[in-house]
Amino acid sequence: MDMFRSIAEGTLRAGLLEDQQQQEESGPVGAEPNPEKPTKTPGQRVIRRTFKNAANLAKLLPTGTVLLFQYLSPILTNEGKCPTPRNRSFTVGLLALCSLSCMILSFTDSVRDPRGKVRYGLATFRGLWIIDGSIELPPDEAAKYRVTFLDFFHSLLTVLVFSAVALFDQNVVKCFYNVSPEDATEWLIGFPTAIGLACSVLFVLFPSRRHGIGFPLSRQ
Repeated sequence: MDMFRSIAEGTLRAGLLEDQQQQEESGPVGAEPNPEKPTKTPGQRVIRRTFKNAANLAKLLPTGTVLLFQYLSPILTNEGKCPTPRNRSFTVGLLALCSLSCMILSFTDSVRDPRGKVRYGLATFRGLWIIDGSIELPPDEAAKYRVTFLDFFHSLLTVLVFSAVALFDQNVVKCFYNVSPEDATEWLIGFPTAIGLACSVLFVLFPSRRHGIGFPLSRQ
């Protein structure tokens, strides 16, 4: 009897082990096989590409300006419908305000006070003017932050980059052009991408040494 019992227990264990191996190979019980990814339409591909390109370009812009535009764009355009002329006027005002913000913030810079706190200032032809007036830089130190031709060049580039980001925004495109992504595939991707690529190359060739408002800070 003990022998038959041992054989029965061994057979039962072998069966359980085989079932467990089959479950591991086939996946959890009741789990559906991995569904195939749905095929995307050309319009969906355009939208995904534009959002990805806009995200990459936005890294070259002040963070606060980009967030303001992304937050107010769907509200002022009514999700791109722009049912009244007032919506278009507000959208134009938003674009102008964000462009002006990008231009002005390109002339800002930051320094650390004796306690290590970051202080922001506006670059002028005389030097750096601290906005909150908490500290006053020595003339020799302030002179290092004077406005140069490169600052005007970078301000122009940031406005161009923001224009490309605005053209990537579906709400703005639908508001002013009233076209579907399928009909605007070529220029919706090509034109803003060309602007962003050219500006990105110029940013690399002529980098800015400023660490202003909305831009990454220096460790020093």
